Amino acid sequence: MAARRARGEDSISFDHRGPCTDPERHRNCPGRWRAEVSRGYDASGKRSKSKVTAKSKTALVDKLKELHKTLDKGVTPKAGYATYTVRQAADAWLKDGLSGRAPKTVKKNENVLEPILQHIGRRKLRELSAADVREALSEMATTYSRAAVTMGHLALKRTIRYAEANDLVTRNVATLVDTPRGQEGRPSKSLSLKQAVAVIAAARTLPEIVLRPGLKDVRRPPELMYAYIVLCLLIGVRTEEARALRWDHVVALGAERGAWAPVTESGWDYELFAVYVWRSVRSGGETKTEMSRRSLGLPRLAVEALGALLGSQAEERRSAGERWQETGLVFTTATGTALDSGNVRRMFRRICKEAGIGEKWTPRELRHTFVSLMSDSGVAIEEIARLVGHSGGSRVTETVYRHQIRPAIQTGAKVMDELFPES
Repeated sequence: MAARRARGEDSISFDHRGPCTDPERHRNCPGRWRAEVSRGYDASGKRSKSKVTAKSKTALVDKLKELHKTLDKGVTPKAGYATYTVRQAADAWLKDGLSGRAPKTVKKNENVLEPILQHIGRRKLRELSAADVREALSEMATTYSRAAVTMGHLALKRTIRYAEANDLVTRNVATLVDTPRGQEGRPSKSLSLKQAVAVIAAARTLPEIVLRPGLKDVRRPPELMYAYIVLCLLIGVRTEEARALRWDHVVALGAERGAWAPVTESGWDYELFAVYVWRSVRSGGETKTEMSRRSLGLPRLAVEALGALLGSQAEERRSAGERWQETGLVFTTATGTALDSGNVRRMFRRICKEAGIGEKWTPRELRHTFVSLMSDSGVAIEEIARLVGHSGGSRVTETVYRHQIRPAIQTGAKVMDELFPES
């Protein structure tokens, strides 16, 4: 005779009613095997249970063993745990796991996750394997850039980690897979010195910049993009840092006070000027990294350009009247609000076209040009890294701007050329 089951042990039973909800179909319903596992009592004294069901007793026993393994790891399965899919996990992470992040950040993660979810989105999360993840990433790598594949893999890791924190999966299989290489992305490029001079000249002499010919309120004064281009090109700030620059962070060193003061207070009759690169258009106004917060001296050409822009902005303020919104920003729309990145790109391409170098250039390549010109002038890579605000120092500068960095270690080659001249 079988021993009596002890109190609190697993219970297994066959439910003749099965999953049917229609009473008229009960007599034809095959029914299901059910099991309950007691997890003790909650704060109110009510017994807590976890349940599993299956069509056969053998399958039920397998599910029961899996449930015990899950409980032994300290994970309490929630409702829907058994059928929770990878896409559901991704949707939950994008909605709640990224709360407080900028909409642009959420959208970017959504975009890089979608190619992966097309392959494994319907898979149950608890059944997802490292092989599934590897296959999905490999498929993505056939058509997407290396950077996109890397971001997609990272987003998947964070998605599953968020599900782990919510007791919806017991391990993160995405961490067990290496990121495939992916396709070569758009190569970084920089302007030559001749091209840079042509762009500056075009920005200075263009009567006005028309974003969309035939529409009103899209004509901008030349001083705007001239100052923008000169600033990014001559001191290497990121476009996101330039668009967030405030006038109170453009400063001059006054001899009478012996301290730096905003040019809006001190004026322009000084020798030394600088900008505080302490903000960006990122969420919360934070710069990309802590090292990105830096103070940079201004060349005379940049000082003159900013001085002209301040006067031009005063004219726009008077023209806008009550429509003007005082933001304190250096680079603004015709009503004082922050510039949109899309408008900056369009204005920059218009200037590049006028300069005769084509329209396939972006504002971020002004920063690449700064690095290239500094390197060609013999500036040490460590100093370049400090100027552009790279948190990883020269290592990041060499990695990201490898095409712009001029090889500097030529001593050995020069000596050997002298010892072994061409015959």
